[in-house]
Amino acid sequence: MDRRFELRKQEMLAECEVAPEIFEGMLERMKQFSQPFADLLKLPAQREHASDYVGGLVSDLERKNIESIAYRLDQDRRNLQHFIGSAEWDHQPLFTELARQVGQELGEDDAVIVIDPSAFAKKGKQSVGVARQWSGRQGKIDNCQVAVYMACVSRKDRQLVNTRLYLPEEWTSDRKRMKAAGVPKEIRFQTRHALALEMLKEQRDLLPHAWIAGDDEMGRTTHFRRDLNDLGEHYLLAVPGNTAIRDLEVDPPEYGGRGTDPKTPFVQIHKWRDALEEDRWTRIEVRDAEKGPLEVEVVVCRVQTKIDRRLMQYDEILVIVRCLDEKGVTKYDYYLSNAPSSTPLKEFARVTVAAHRVEEAIKRGKSQAGLADYEVRNWRGWHHHQILSLMATWFLTREASAGKKNHTSDHGSTDPRRDCDAAPSRLQLRHSHQDCKEQNSPIATKRRSSILSLQKT
Repeated sequence: MDRRFELRKQEMLAECEVAPEIFEGMLERMKQFSQPFADLLKLPAQREHASDYVGGLVSDLERKNIESIAYRLDQDRRNLQHFIGSAEWDHQPLFTELARQVGQELGEDDAVIVIDPSAFAKKGKQSVGVARQWSGRQGKIDNCQVAVYMACVSRKDRQLVNTRLYLPEEWTSDRKRMKAAGVPKEIRFQTRHALALEMLKEQRDLLPHAWIAGDDEMGRTTHFRRDLNDLGEHYLLAVPGNTAIRDLEVDPPEYGGRGTDPKTPFVQIHKWRDALEEDRWTRIEVRDAEKGPLEVEVVVCRVQTKIDRRLMQYDEILVIVRCLDEKGVTKYDYYLSNAPSSTPLKEFARVTVAAHRVEEAIKRGKSQAGLADYEVRNWRGWHHHQILSLMATWFLTREASAGKKNHTSDHGSTDPRRDCDAAPSRLQLRHSHQDCKEQNSPIATKRRSSILSLQKT
């Protein structure tokens, strides 16, 4: 094993060590944690099942599905199966309570709400929403379910707070199939962007924040950016490198004496980037834990974009971030924002870091709280499992935070910005297009900006 990976492995193992006292009273804390959610359920049996199910999701079970949890609790699995898949209890109030708690504990005035679709691979065709569709995680079209997640990311931590199941048009146009999967009659086709806006409108008042962020699947749709602007939200959304922009910071071509005044032509972002002078880039040092600073470079420009072949009614800021990966390859990420042009480069860099941390939140849910371990096929069961899994993840997040606060002397730095999970060794930039990774010469010395912490956004 490469020495640096071996060192990182040892660091991660050390971070996993916790004092035994942390687990004292955990069952009582679990009971207290579950109470506000249980109070939203009408029947005593439902409250008991909810507590049991969340307890199973935070346990050390390898597969956190209904059967495994029932076996661990020495219960008849049919009771839990009915509670998850058939019982009539409304999941929406529990999502609201989750967002309220997360907003109170993690929310900050400059926090970031991140929207991110995530796919669940499926083999059959009967599970609600399953179809051959684009899976961003796998980078291809595959048989899967797709959920759109919303997360709150702040300097304190990150947490998923809501989700919507995306139903392709082949589902919503087949009422017989919808009925068989238990989809409510009022559900109609909605794009992933419409689902994201729906969640945002429901919960944004519960989540103190300054920004909306998302990957290029969310940012490529001009209407979504416009809708966020109409809601009064500041966004920083990734976009593909072939997005057309007009540079508003250069002089247009000279007037030829006829017709209207000429304007700077539209050009694809990656071609605009290739024409940049090297001194346009500003280097920002971002602290990478105890390993020393990591350097990224940022360039911004006021641009004009199009919507339905017409000009967008407001200008946007193009933000490009580049850095070197472990192999020395220069990686680029492209973003568009409606923030004021006076926004500091460091702020844009901070928000890009937050945008990528949603992946950590999803991985935490899948690896620690059984987010993807459900074995239900219908609409009700899917949503019931999702909210209980997000509750379990939230409980684990709070436990990790409490353990860190109580035992910082056992785990190195007492810097409150340091994450309770292992932080990535580099700024992780996800791309969906081949033109986002290019082999360039090493980054030369440029203008410098102050250090920005990567450990917390």
